[in-house]
Amino acid sequence: MTTLATPTELAVRWNPLDWPLTHGPIPYAVLAAGWAALALLALSRDRRWLGLRPAGAALLTAAVTAAIKIVVDGWWHPFPEGTPDYVLGWVALAVFALCLAGFRAPLLPGRRRLFAAGGAALVVLMSASQVNRGFDQYPTARVMLAPKTQALTTGKTPAVVTAPAGKVLAEVWQAPADLPEKGTVSTAEIPGTKSGFEARDAYVYLPPAYQASPRPLLPVLVLMAGQPGNPSDWVNSGGMQDRLDAFAADHQGLAPIVVMVDQIATMWGNSLCMDSNVARAQTYLAEDVPDWIHGHLQTATGRSNLSIGGASLGGTCALQLALNAPKVYGSFIDISGQDEPTLGTHEETVDKAFDGDEKAFAAVDPLHLMTTRQYPDTAGVFAVGAGDGDFRPQQEKMFAAAQKAGMKVDFQPIPGGHSWTVFREALDRNLPWLAQQTGMIR
Repeated sequence: MTTLATPTELAVRWNPLDWPLTHGPIPYAVLAAGWAALALLALSRDRRWLGLRPAGAALLTAAVTAAIKIVVDGWWHPFPEGTPDYVLGWVALAVFALCLAGFRAPLLPGRRRLFAAGGAALVVLMSASQVNRGFDQYPTARVMLAPKTQALTTGKTPAVVTAPAGKVLAEVWQAPADLPEKGTVSTAEIPGTKSGFEARDAYVYLPPAYQASPRPLLPVLVLMAGQPGNPSDWVNSGGMQDRLDAFAADHQGLAPIVVMVDQIATMWGNSLCMDSNVARAQTYLAEDVPDWIHGHLQTATGRSNLSIGGASLGGTCALQLALNAPKVYGSFIDISGQDEPTLGTHEETVDKAFDGDEKAFAAVDPLHLMTTRQYPDTAGVFAVGAGDGDFRPQQEKMFAAAQKAGMKVDFQPIPGGHSWTVFREALDRNLPWLAQQTGMIR
């Protein structure tokens, strides 16, 4: 029997904003067009084109690519782990196309120069598409748009539902008949009252059950994106609301409250999530953020009901906070994090953050803390792409150290590399675990 598509499914199918950009015909069509354009730029019967011009384009490409590598990884450090090789390869190909077009232009009449420029643009588009396929950050064009938000619900109801001893919240909660099907996403300013940290606006997900009265006191997950990144990344690239709404639909509207905070202050910043010369980011995450949550939202309290998680740099930060503020956060989800907070190299990090004081760095470094202290009351998950050659060894190292430190931890290799494909799956996979850890479900 054939099932007719719903109006919503038809709208998605025919809306270009929802067409897939990382799989299906679009990226392959862009790939084919890009390679064809590159071939047309590189090949010519014109004798003036033969000889030194293609070689000159290749040499200039090599020089520009080397300069990009030096500036980005040696000076700027927008990626704490360094620029992935495949990204640099696609950047080099885009630069090569631009160089070819530049060398060809003087040999072409006016109109054909426009075709050369268009061909170079196609190669640049192809390179951007392939980098996006690697990270899977923009699975559709809609993800590039600002998230839809609504006013934050800050009022507190006098009647609440809590679980008595020996019970979990799901066993005593009864969803009302008029409970909304979906949760809400709002923006909120979380000031650095104690830390002085100037964060961008956070995003707050409130599940359907939060909108009920009496209101169940729900646990909270503080969630962080990577670097470069924005708090909105978990809403857009992570599809967080759909994932939490799906979980809530299976549990009478119950799901964790999720507060997606800014731990890096700017798109390309890196606060190290420590209190150092760089910023007082640990104070912000361990004091200012929890204070704001409990002051503005009606939630369950105590370390067992407050978890912290993140992906890439956000995962590194999540582990740091669980270790440096164990009285605040009872559990963590470290997705594809590093084995050490870094601004590029260990020496650069210690010099810039602690004036070269190795002892000051060691006092907050997660690996050193796990080799010198025990954390029997902390639970956590280390999740990483099974094919992530850079981050999987680091995650395995930290998982082993966490076990020795007495934590209740799990290691989860997930098919994929260092991408949102893995980050999304890790969040999906561990929502039930998180709900169990916080006493929401059995």
